[in-house]
Amino acid sequence: MPEVPPADNGSSGPAPRRTIALIGFMAAGKTRGANAIGRALGEGAPADVDALVEAELGEPIQQYFEKHGEAAFRETEERVALESLERGGVVSLGGGALGSDRVRAALGGCVTVWCRVSEEVAWSRARGTGRPLASNRTAFHELYEERQPLYAEAADVVLPRGGDETPAVAAPWIAALRERPELRIAWARAGDAEYPAVVGRDAAGMLGAAGVAAPGRRLFPIADPLALAGGVRPPEGAEPVIEFAGGEQQKTLEGAGRVLAEMAARGIRRDDAIAAIGGGVVGDLAGFCAAVYQRGLPVVQIPTTLVAQVDSALGGKTGVDLPTAKNYVGAYHQPSAVLADPMALTSLPDAELAAGYAEVVKTALIAGGPLWEKVRSGGPPTVALMSEVVFDCALTKIGVVAEDERDGGRRNVLNLGHTVGHAIEVATGYGRYRHGEAVALGLLAALRLSGHAGLRDEVMSLLAAAGLPIHIDPAIDLDAVIAATGVDKKQTADGLGFVLVRAPGDVVHGQPVADGDLFAAVEELRG
Repeated sequence: MPEVPPADNGSSGPAPRRTIALIGFMAAGKTRGANAIGRALGEGAPADVDALVEAELGEPIQQYFEKHGEAAFRETEERVALESLERGGVVSLGGGALGSDRVRAALGGCVTVWCRVSEEVAWSRARGTGRPLASNRTAFHELYEERQPLYAEAADVVLPRGGDETPAVAAPWIAALRERPELRIAWARAGDAEYPAVVGRDAAGMLGAAGVAAPGRRLFPIADPLALAGGVRPPEGAEPVIEFAGGEQQKTLEGAGRVLAEMAARGIRRDDAIAAIGGGVVGDLAGFCAAVYQRGLPVVQIPTTLVAQVDSALGGKTGVDLPTAKNYVGAYHQPSAVLADPMALTSLPDAELAAGYAEVVKTALIAGGPLWEKVRSGGPPTVALMSEVVFDCALTKIGVVAEDERDGGRRNVLNLGHTVGHAIEVATGYGRYRHGEAVALGLLAALRLSGHAGLRDEVMSLLAAAGLPIHIDPAIDLDAVIAATGVDKKQTADGLGFVLVRAPGDVVHGQPVADGDLFAAVEELRG
C-alpha cells in the first residue's frame, strides 16, 4: 500500500490525543525517530526533553549528575517533560522519564510511541558515551529490566526501532491514532516489508481514517460468509465481496483456483488490492491468491477469529493444503496491514474461540514472562481476556518474524505443537478437528517430548478448562499420525527437527526426536 497522508488535525480545537510522545530505553533512537515523524507530518521541530533540560541546566547531563545527583536531575526532567507534553506536537522523552508518576499520567492523553531496542544493541550504543547510567554492565541490565514494563504499559504504538526509516513510514498511522484512542499498533518488519498490526474496536476503519486507499485503487474483499453473517463488514468503499467459505477442507488448490477465476472475472488489476476477511483459512487462501495473481497484489488482513488475530494473519505465510500434507503450496507475501477487532470474537461459537485459545497458549509459552503469567492465571477464554492478549500475542509473533522471515531459523519456534498437530489434521482428512484443537493435542505431545511433565499437566488443565480436547479420538490410527509427521514441510535432508520447550520463554527448534519417543508421546494422547 502507498504511504498514508498526514492526518488532518483541523482548527476547531485540540485533537483528543494531540501530542505524539516517543518513549524508550537509552540509545533507542527516540530523537531521530521524533525528527522523522515531525518531518513526515509537517509539524515542525520536535521537542527533545534531554536537550531542553541540558539547555536549562547550562551543562551536560553527565556533569549535572556528578555534581547534584540523579534526584535533582529527575526533578528538572519531570517539569520539562510535562511542559513539553502539554505544548503538543511531537516530543522525545528521556529513557528514565517514565519513572515519574506524573509523566506516566500525562502520557495517558498522548499517542505514546515506544521505540523498542534490545538490551544488547542499547549497551553497544551507550557504553563509552559518557551516559551516567551506562557505565556498569550489571547495573545497565537491571535498569533495562526495570524499565521495560513501564514502556509496555504506556505504549499505544510499538516500533521495532527508532531512527529515521521506520518512524517515518509509521508516522501517518501514528497520527491517525489521535482520533482513535481505543486502538493500538504493533509495527511489523519482515525483510523489506513494513506494516501495522492494528488492534482494537473497528480497526478496519483505519483504512479510511488513515487514508490508505490510493486514488484509483480498488479494494476487493475475499470474505467468509460466516464472518459477514456475524456482523463483520467490509471496509467502506470496498468492491462487492468475493465469498469463500472457511473450513480447512476448502483450503485447496481447487478452492484457490475458483477464487482466482473470480478475481479475473471481476477484472482485478495489479494496482488493486485484496482484503482477506475471516479466519485462518480465508486469510491463508486469500493471501495466497493475492501473492500469485498477476504475480502479486497488496493484501490487507482483517482477521475475525482468534486463531487468525493472534497468529495466522501475521507474518506473511500464505498457502493451501494438499491431501497428503498441510500448507504444502504457498508463498511468503507480507500484508500491507493487519486490522484486528477483538469485538469480532463475540460472534464466534465457544468451540471456535477455544480453538484460538490453543494458539494463545502456544504463543505465551514462546514469549514467557508477563504474557505467560497472564495466560496461565487468566482462566478459560473469554472475549474480555482475549482482548487483552491479542495485542501481546501479535507483538510476540511479529518480533519472531522480524528475526527470520522465511523459516531459516528462529521463526521455526512458532511451530510449537504444530508438527504433531498438523499430522493429526492430515491423518483425519482435515475433518475431525479444528486447527486449534489439533494444535492443542500437538502442544501436549511437544511438552511430553520436552520432558516437562509438570508443565504439560498445567497446560493440559488450561486446555481442558477452555473446552479443548486433551485426548485423541481412539479410532484414529496412530501409525497414520506418525507417518504424517514424516511429510511435514519442515523436513530436511537432516530429518525432521521438533520444537521443544526448555521453559516458558525458552523454546528451541530443530531438535531430533527418537521414533520410539514420538510414538510414545502420541500414544499418550489416547489417555
